[in-house]
Amino acid sequence: MADRAGVTAQHRAMSAARGLALACHLPPTVAVTAFAVVLAALAGVPAGHCVLVAAAVLGGQLTIGWSNDRIDAARDARVGRRDKPIATGALDRVTVDRAIMIGLVATLGFSLSLGPRAAVANLIVVASGWAYNLGLKATWWSWLPYAVAFGSLPAVATLALPHPAWPAPWLVSAGACLGVVGNLTNALPDVVDDERTGVRGAPHRLGARWCLVLSSVLLLASTALAVFGPKEPPGVAGYVGLVIAVLLASAGCSWALNHPRAKATFYGLFAFVALQLALLAITSEHLR
Repeated sequence: MADRAGVTAQHRAMSAARGLALACHLPPTVAVTAFAVVLAALAGVPAGHCVLVAAAVLGGQLTIGWSNDRIDAARDARVGRRDKPIATGALDRVTVDRAIMIGLVATLGFSLSLGPRAAVANLIVVASGWAYNLGLKATWWSWLPYAVAFGSLPAVATLALPHPAWPAPWLVSAGACLGVVGNLTNALPDVVDDERTGVRGAPHRLGARWCLVLSSVLLLASTALAVFGPKEPPGVAGYVGLVIAVLLASAGCSWALNHPRAKATFYGLFAFVALQLALLAITSEHLR
């Protein structure tokens, strides 16, 4: 009996772990964390502090993902979302609530370990995600939390330096542009389900075509900021990066117009993030 009870407890623990992994929106959570860590490394943050940046940002992103599925559980169940473990009952709400509380405490602790300024910047990122989950997602202002969060991520990196410094304005602007694109493209695959449950954010009101056109413009603007924002004139690599961005945006927009509900549209944003990190690596001394 004891062995059977042990096996049952282990099974429950593994099931809860799988459910939490599914409910945290893992790909964007990992991507945002990696983006923050690479920015910190490029800004010159020591390796040990980069680990703390990773922990602080990851903790916050986990709570945002979990709270999103926790708040939307009833709506997800209503439209039959089988990929949502809370909505299907595969993950109980008590477990999620405990994970969120632990995540928030850990986020606060790791954020404070970066210093008060970096802590405030990271908590702004987290608060923005929560504001989106708690209601802004269903308004014209659904893009604003994304813009604030991604615009604040560079500050988490540069303010975590031994001698804290504010990020360059062009870097904040580039991050904000990427954030708005994140909102416009992330919502497209779920437009039909969202509207059935009363969620009508900016992407729903604009429609797929305008979302994709606007996303392409903002992606090019973000890349242009990364190329022309630093004080030194762009080199050959900068112009090559800009050309690649134009080709990616054109091809991506053309493909997405025919596949507006494909999740690949959102994941394509990661390619732009990688491109811009490569451009930032060339001008890392100008990030602040």
